[in-house]
Amino acid sequence: MASYLENMVDWFLSTSALVTYWNYIFPVLVGLYLAISLYDKHRYGSKKQLRITSSPRDGSPAAGNGAKLDGMEYVGELEQADYDPLPALEDKPHVPYVGATVTLAKDPLEAANRFYEIVNDRRSVRQFSRRPVDAAIVERCIQAAGTAPSGAHTEPWTFCLVSDSSIKQSIREIIEAEEFINYTQRMAKQWVTDLRPIRTNHIKEYLTEAPYLILIFKQTYGYKTDGGKKQHYYNEISTSIATGILLCALQSAGLSSLITTPLNCGPALRNLLERPPNEKLLVLLPVGYAAEDCTVPDLHRKSKEDIIVRF
Repeated sequence: MASYLENMVDWFLSTSALVTYWNYIFPVLVGLYLAISLYDKHRYGSKKQLRITSSPRDGSPAAGNGAKLDGMEYVGELEQADYDPLPALEDKPHVPYVGATVTLAKDPLEAANRFYEIVNDRRSVRQFSRRPVDAAIVERCIQAAGTAPSGAHTEPWTFCLVSDSSIKQSIREIIEAEEFINYTQRMAKQWVTDLRPIRTNHIKEYLTEAPYLILIFKQTYGYKTDGGKKQHYYNEISTSIATGILLCALQSAGLSSLITTPLNCGPALRNLLERPPNEKLLVLLPVGYAAEDCTVPDLHRKSKEDIIVRF
């Protein structure tokens, strides 16, 4: 048996095209390897800075599976091997700052208490009145959201303000179609069960009842004045902070809102509103006045002692 196998191996090697044409195949393989190496070096740089895994809290890189640095979404050909980068933000002098000058009260504790009362009064509303809302109020609240801090001051957000009834109807149709699939197929049974006390399902009347819808998009990258791309660091965190400020501003103006995150609807809604590919839907806010017969769950928030750990 062993002799038979040895004869078969000898026969295969003697007739194999790989052996016969090895003198031609070998240079091709070497050339292919060199081409791939050069392309890889051109795209990522000699140290492949964007392909290292990072995430120890001290900021030091760690070897691993090729994940990007925390807070960065890799964008196209931004990082090259040999170039001298310039800051995307214009270099301006620093100016004196004395701290907060506009507060809710002269006494700091009173101001903190008043702000707490405002935000503690806020509830997520799913029943809206058709009472009209002055657009200037909503736009001013969005402008307040635009004061949020952002990574490297990239301001990576877009707020789409929708009041047109036909567009709101199209948004509702897109979301309800996807949400029906979400509730019946995609979402785990526990998830659907946990939502039962909130009394929410795939029907979203508030999308056409609320006077305004605000669709908040995070910009995964932006553009420089010369048309080149620029990184938007921590774009999701930055846009989330802006969203939080918007919620507070709307509540301060006497308006109600609801945070929604339409699962699997982002691309369709982006296309509907003709937004560019660098924008991704983060949240959607119906905004208006609560309906007269509006009800909300009798929920209670965690106490101060439950959320603060003192050191």
